[in-house]
Amino acid sequence: MEKLHEKRIAILTEDGFEEIELTSPKEALEKAGAQVDIISPKDNVVRAKKGDDWTGTYDVDYVLSDADPSLYDGLLIPGGVINPDKLRTNDQALEFVRSFFQAGKPVAAICHGPQVLIDAEVIEGRKITSVAAIKNDLINAGAVWEDSAVVTDQGLVTSRTPEDLPAFNAKIVEEFAEGKHRGQHV
Repeated sequence: MEKLHEKRIAILTEDGFEEIELTSPKEALEKAGAQVDIISPKDNVVRAKKGDDWTGTYDVDYVLSDADPSLYDGLLIPGGVINPDKLRTNDQALEFVRSFFQAGKPVAAICHGPQVLIDAEVIEGRKITSVAAIKNDLINAGAVWEDSAVVTDQGLVTSRTPEDLPAFNAKIVEEFAEGKHRGQHV
């Protein structure tokens, strides 16, 4: 059954994302029937990592400056150390992220991905999880952090590490299928 038939999901990324944190959720979303687009400030391709090693490149479907968030039903932010660090200093990326929250659309982030949400100023008072390395950053930004495989709060889905991908993937398919969440507004 295609739970996400006619849904369009944006993956916002830069160079340096953890490869499996993009490929595994993308595959799960596409298997559920979604159209998934990779959006990046970079044009052409983005480079992936596996731990400390650079791996493959992935085609960018839309350059961020040309991407219209109103055309998407949900947003995914993969982790890795470099990717979120680049996105969180990009005003255009932060505005793209905020637009999903303002519209009540589901947003998912894994590993270091929630760092982007700090600078987008959308996590105060929200239940969230992440890789342990950014726990204090999230708490200092006003999030209610917990050490769980997946945490969902009114359409915001977060997860810790690649080991949690099966649970994360199942939950993002469910949340994206549900659509807009009233509590997601900022």
